[in-house]
Amino acid sequence: MTEQQYFDQYMSRELADSAKRRKRFSPSKLIIYLLLVFWALTTIYPFVWVILNSFREKGMIRKDSFSVPWPGSADFTMDNYLTAFERADFKNAYINSITVSALVTLIVIFLAGLAAYGMVRYRFHGRRALHLMILASMMFPVFSTIIPVFRLQVVMGLASTGNRYLSLLSVVLPQIAGNLSFAIIVLMGFIRSVPIDLEESAFIDGAGVFRIFSKIILPVARPSFATVAIFTFLWSYNDLFTQTFFLRYPKEKTITLLLNEISSQAGVNYGLMAASVVLVVVPVLLVYIVLQKNIIKGMTIGAVKG
Repeated sequence: MTEQQYFDQYMSRELADSAKRRKRFSPSKLIIYLLLVFWALTTIYPFVWVILNSFREKGMIRKDSFSVPWPGSADFTMDNYLTAFERADFKNAYINSITVSALVTLIVIFLAGLAAYGMVRYRFHGRRALHLMILASMMFPVFSTIIPVFRLQVVMGLASTGNRYLSLLSVVLPQIAGNLSFAIIVLMGFIRSVPIDLEESAFIDGAGVFRIFSKIILPVARPSFATVAIFTFLWSYNDLFTQTFFLRYPKEKTITLLLNEISSQAGVNYGLMAASVVLVVVPVLLVYIVLQKNIIKGMTIGAVKG
């Protein structure tokens, strides 16, 4: 093949690929892209608005809440953040929130992983009924069971004791129960996609159930476990309803309770409320942005292959 023939063949392939790409684009896709852009703007704008107004004096927010308060301008201030740290114990609240969320996440991952593996790989009497019960438990809202759960924990000596660690434990237990069903369902969908030949080979070589689970299932299903861990952590971190019931004393307050308290006390001090929201939301938002690839990968793999 001469150089000219090679060039002509290359150009024909490029023209064919270009025609295919143009053919793929259609008015319906343009409408979809426009809708997605509009949805993204409506989702992102409230966060941007809160962040901008957290650096603005409270009097200026009602006059002009849409301009950008550049550093050095008349309406730029850091007083909202200083006031927030002076009025509230954010350090203690962060420690309580991270402690509760981390414990809930670790225990849910451990229990849900073992339960999902057992439900997928083993056949036993009542398996289908148990699966239906797990699905049904996701249909009951938290507030429908909070009263009996609270009374049970009072009898057990966990809730309303004044002990910080027991009170945090009283929040951890219902949050574990509330997140366990979702975690089991997601992990079951992914574990079904793992080839059983790997486990059979390991079993023939003498590996036990827990060794197979830790050496084969966990590494292969890492994206799905990461997805469950991130969602569980975020739900636990943002859970205001359960924490309001079980945490009564200042030393027990979590970050969401602290934000609720500041919002009720700040009144029309929108700058202080905006700064408090930023302190609560932005750390979690950054975690989500960094780990969003794991979330998308875990959810799509479990959905398609499961």
